Amino acid sequence: MSLRCGRFELSLERPLVMGVVNVTPDSFSDGGRTLDPQAAISHARRLIDEGVDLLDVGGESTRPGAAPVSEEEEMRRILPVVLALRDFPVSVDTRRPKVMRAALGAGASMINDIEALQAPGAFAAVAQSGCAVCLMHMQGTPQTMQRDPSYGDVVEEVKAFLADRIAACEAAGMARNRLVADPGFGFGKTPEHNLALLKRLPEFASLGVALLAGWSRKSSLGRITGRDTGERLAGSLAAALLALLGGARMLRVHDVKETRDAVLVFEAWRKA
Repeated sequence: MSLRCGRFELSLERPLVMGVVNVTPDSFSDGGRTLDPQAAISHARRLIDEGVDLLDVGGESTRPGAAPVSEEEEMRRILPVVLALRDFPVSVDTRRPKVMRAALGAGASMINDIEALQAPGAFAAVAQSGCAVCLMHMQGTPQTMQRDPSYGDVVEEVKAFLADRIAACEAAGMARNRLVADPGFGFGKTPEHNLALLKRLPEFASLGVALLAGWSRKSSLGRITGRDTGERLAGSLAAALLALLGGARMLRVHDVKETRDAVLVFEAWRKA
């Protein structure tokens, strides 16, 4: 298996590590330490040195309760970073078609959309570009998603949503080897919902596309361990390994070096 990612072809023989680069003042994980584009670029290059497979650059925080920013501000934050890193596989975390087009024009090779290309014009922005696309499930919006999220069967509902979005992408002419599905751990879900999704992750293999898991430093880990955001590395690695056992082929993380080591141990165990 491989993921077509613009001009890059990323092998999925080994699970991929996606490193987070937040160009925001209000991310839950780093509190704006890489808001300055040069700081973000330096951080990204450190992640490359640590062995990251692709970078995920975001200019709008999607933490619970985060306020939206304008398209112009989002592009002002991310485009210098994308341009500086365009020789490496770069994903852009955005839900806006105008930002998608600008990011792809600047050299991005993947779009990571928390709204799964539901915005008007999103398909037109990405379909003909050859970029990879990550389709994520979210109940509500970042402003509302943690206000009493509710499901009948969270796994079946999330899986059905992702299957529908994959079918819509195929109808727009996008091959499955360009698509990644993300159950959206923490996006409109309680810790119990997140654990149910993680435990039943093998059921998502029926979608027929690569799966991404994003548990890194999430609040559910804080609920389980009692640890603050900066103390959740061990919990993040445990969740990452459980996701790999469930079939995830991509991990979106903040701690690249440590996660890469965990992936290498997992792969050695799998092949033993």
